[in-house]
Amino acid sequence: MLREICFQLDKGTADALNGRMESVLADLAAHGIRVSGLRGCEKCIVNAHEKRCGDSTAGADQEKTIYIADQVQVYTALKEKGCYVLPYLHDHNRGTSFPDALYAVEKLEEMDEESFELAYRRLAGLPWKILNTERCIVRETTVEDVDSFYRIYAEPSITAYTENLFADRDEEIAYTKDYIEKVYAFYGYGMWTVLERQSGEVIGRAGVSWREGYNLPELGFVFGVPWQGRGYAYEVCGAILAYARDELLMERVQALVQPGNERSLQLCERLGFVLAGETVLDRERHVLLVKKL
Repeated sequence: MLREICFQLDKGTADALNGRMESVLADLAAHGIRVSGLRGCEKCIVNAHEKRCGDSTAGADQEKTIYIADQVQVYTALKEKGCYVLPYLHDHNRGTSFPDALYAVEKLEEMDEESFELAYRRLAGLPWKILNTERCIVRETTVEDVDSFYRIYAEPSITAYTENLFADRDEEIAYTKDYIEKVYAFYGYGMWTVLERQSGEVIGRAGVSWREGYNLPELGFVFGVPWQGRGYAYEVCGAILAYARDELLMERVQALVQPGNERSLQLCERLGFVLAGETVLDRERHVLLVKKL
């Protein structure tokens, strides 16, 4: 969880923000997040950071800090020291290139605690929590989830209608890392991990993603056999469809189900999907269903 934000800005930039950040600072304070450095002197910034890193008691907090910088030399110096840095773009640096920056912020005065927390988690390689249901948590997948996926997919009934994982665990881990770095970072959504809230156990995967060759986002879901027939899939997928409508502003979602996969067909019908035809995917015939959100 984010604990501190260090604004390390050019003095003119910091002065221009005066009077425009009160609500942001109040929101951060209300969530217990420390704020510092709303001034911009490169020498002071780097020296201050070196002092913090030299303090053995600061390590834990340092890992929970995000820096906001608007100068390339400051951004680069902090990145080289392993800091999590978010570039700030404004009228005086908008054409500047910040190497390897995943994100940049343009309107600091419109940020809030949640926005900073999500940016911090992306920079720190931590998963975003997407939503809670009565019994489940849906969050982004991590490499640590892979072993649980192998246990779920070991049941033959799972792979009868679903593409299996890589036979080589290292290949699956590499795929998962690539998915985290590219799909989550680019879209902000995709296939997620589903955990049972009470036990914390991984019970399946579900989410919305885009399939090449189709013009609608697709609902996908896989739930381990021990959790089938207990309403988990309906509960989670219903919440994901609401999230797709309210947060992702999607208007329609498709689902592709192989004939004979009666459980998935029945679930889609309960969720409000309607038959829209058939399609061929990987040389296999699939039922195409569509839901208007």
